[in-house]
Amino acid sequence: MRLKDKVAIISGGAHGMGECEARLFAREGAAVVIADVINAGEAVAADISASQGRARFIRCDVTSETDWKNVIAETMREFGRLDILVNNAGISGSAVGDHDDLAGWKKLLDINATGVFLGTKLAAVEMMKAGKGSIVNISSIMGFVASAEGHPGYSASKGAVRLYTKAAACRYGPHGVRVNSVHPGYLPPMLNATNQGMRASKIEATPLRRLGEPIDVANGVLFLASDEASFITGTELVIDGGFLAQ
Repeated sequence: MRLKDKVAIISGGAHGMGECEARLFAREGAAVVIADVINAGEAVAADISASQGRARFIRCDVTSETDWKNVIAETMREFGRLDILVNNAGISGSAVGDHDDLAGWKKLLDINATGVFLGTKLAAVEMMKAGKGSIVNISSIMGFVASAEGHPGYSASKGAVRLYTKAAACRYGPHGVRVNSVHPGYLPPMLNATNQGMRASKIEATPLRRLGEPIDVANGVLFLASDEASFITGTELVIDGGFLAQ
């Protein structure tokens, strides 16, 4: 088991890519704390526990420093340590609509970027005490490039995650804490069956000629979280089927 006896917090772990990460981490031996605003996280945690894993759901709005402090305190109280944080929670640009609306811009930056900042700085406190830890921040290929149809706030937020990750790696590295970012390409449900035209165009633009799957990303996150990546920090892992290679 690649994460045997480790403890991980995964924000946004109640569904989608975060749920996939939570289940994979548990299979690899980690105790998993699912931090999410979606109560479905309770069922995910219960299912993991029923499968002889260790998991707990704790409600967390990632834009709330109070919620983050509670998640980390409860994790330390129950499991006694914190080895891994995956800042997975985020929203897409389509969730806010109008590209020029200030409230939408702020919402994207608050959830996608400030949430990463809060989780990282608070988790790092406990990790530095232990002298080790791994933080994995989920960005996007839109942290490198942008598109005319995409929300500018989404690209800005994911670009912020990319460079904040480097800054955090420099800050916390001397204390044994690694910080890396992961940049997924096009995955469902962002491109689902209801938008066949866009789905087809994105597949055509991807050299591997398919959309990614949550497990494709989760496997990369697992590697960076594990001791196998013990000399990797401040870098980007792009998981996009070759999209950025063009």
